[in-house]
Amino acid sequence: MIPEDNRFESDPSDALPEDPGLPAGWSADSPDGDDPATVARLTELLRGHERAGRGWAGSGEDEVLVEVSERGLAMRENLVVRDPDGRIQAWGSVHDRAEGRMLFVHIVDREIDERLADRCSDVLFEWAEAQAKAVGAARGLAEQQIDTGAFAEDERQHGWLEDAGFTRVRTWWQMSRSVEAAEAELVPDPARWERKGVVFRLVERQGGPDSGGMPDEADLRAVHDVLEGAFTDHFNSAEETFHEFIHRLREDPGHRWDHWWLAEITDGDEVEPAGALVGTVSESATGPDGSYVSYLGVLESARGRGVATGLLRTIIADAASRGRDRVGLEVDADSPTGADGLYTSMGWGTKYVTESWHKDVAVG
Repeated sequence: MIPEDNRFESDPSDALPEDPGLPAGWSADSPDGDDPATVARLTELLRGHERAGRGWAGSGEDEVLVEVSERGLAMRENLVVRDPDGRIQAWGSVHDRAEGRMLFVHIVDREIDERLADRCSDVLFEWAEAQAKAVGAARGLAEQQIDTGAFAEDERQHGWLEDAGFTRVRTWWQMSRSVEAAEAELVPDPARWERKGVVFRLVERQGGPDSGGMPDEADLRAVHDVLEGAFTDHFNSAEETFHEFIHRLREDPGHRWDHWWLAEITDGDEVEPAGALVGTVSESATGPDGSYVSYLGVLESARGRGVATGLLRTIIADAASRGRDRVGLEVDADSPTGADGLYTSMGWGTKYVTESWHKDVAVG
């Protein structure tokens, strides 16, 4: 459920020691997500973090606003560390992602002195652990996981995570596939088509497909149920309620209802959900936009019927029909399902690599 008040400590003084050990004149507080200068500075920090970790920056203010806007704060809390001039030099964000799983963003300016950067990092970790205890207690848990990420080449981040007691637990390939205009014909119609008893279709909209109305709740619940069922035995799967799922995905800057597809197996009058794909838009300020596969799941009972391939062909055709030049996705490098083989065979290649790092915090 989405709580009326989030489960975190909203006052930094309640989540940090009385003296957090910052140098004279430095301070830690909550950022104002309504202040354009604050949002601009956090965006600058995020983009610098990306350039240092993978060689280029892709995020913008929309990604920052997901973390610090009023809507995002229903399930998040933020901390910034300021130098004596009031300039933000470090930023942490925690996200109550699902029961037992708290996501943590940890960013420190790349230009400040190493000693100061280390202290900023320590404050962010101390705050995150206190927030893990708060959210774990609010959910009635004995232990709360902190889940954070790092670029595979970011040695500074790796060192801080190891020193803070985090363990590297997974590697992820961030893959991309170019799209050609002719691939708009890859499927008969991305809105609805059928192959060998499997129907691939967009989730239905109230008032019809071109109405711009809200999606049919039954279809959204079918997508949620398919993805929950498909990922039950996957790495770090955490049960997420329907309302948590919808709230979180709607926060994505690239969210579009007309990028949600269901795959259904038909047998006479019987129709059974078999797979689902949730896509988003990857906007670009310098060229064509792209599409992104946020989620692709196929129920075990439907595997081997070309459901995943059909859904991927659908989003490729949809992207081509919109004039986009690429489709991206993330794949677990250690997954036993062999999904990477499917993606590679369909033209995806690895663009960069990220990692998951975890720490379990005792709540009591």
